Amino acid sequence: MSSPTSYPVSQDRVLLVLATLAQCGGPVTAQELARLTGLPRSSLYRQLARLKHWGFVQEEEGSYAPGPMGLQLAQGFDASSQLVNMARTDMQRLVAQSHESVGLIVAVNDRAICLDMLESPQALRCSFEKGRSVPLRKGATAKCLLAHLPPARRDAVLDAWKGEDPDPQRPDRAALAAIRKAGYASSQNEVDEGVWGTSAPLFGPGQRLAACMTLMAPISRALPREAELIQLVVVAAARVSRLLSLS
Repeated sequence: MSSPTSYPVSQDRVLLVLATLAQCGGPVTAQELARLTGLPRSSLYRQLARLKHWGFVQEEEGSYAPGPMGLQLAQGFDASSQLVNMARTDMQRLVAQSHESVGLIVAVNDRAICLDMLESPQALRCSFEKGRSVPLRKGATAKCLLAHLPPARRDAVLDAWKGEDPDPQRPDRAALAAIRKAGYASSQNEVDEGVWGTSAPLFGPGQRLAACMTLMAPISRALPREAELIQLVVVAAARVSRLLSLS
């Protein structure tokens, strides 16, 4: 891996840091990144801050790795593979129990990005598939993620809506508080016509939001067993959260 000593264009420095992270194959410290890129530490931290803001880099315990926005750049994104792998067994169990589709979804800025999707053996057409994103505005997934984001991040998303035309499907602070209290969010016809969804949060160490698990089904199949499906999702999410908190 080359170690250039001068990158006068800011965009080049950002891409250098991102490319170096991608080639490292795992988390790396700022000290090691500075050595590999040849960037001064002050410049390196500026580029990392920019990449973190846009979701291309994530920081864990002082080390840096590619972030979830990489899903929209390449199929080889694997920074969140631990989360996906730890959730996969319970997602498969949930599909087998419910016979419906289940997604693993994270929030990046004002978007909900699908990290993994297990399809129902029955027909369903919906917006979520692996690597796709939707605005963090309506639907069970968006409401669940928004409700459990850190307050400052949640307020930033809500404040960005000020001045827009009213939308009854867009949650306010009271609705998000009710979702936190209930432990799940449900919706129908909000993102895709004819689709019902329910979503429960996944928490990592320190009760930090890691993602949400969302079950999606046609309304005609979901409503007769709504309470059962909600309970299945809440239980599955709780199992994954226990695994994540121990990792």
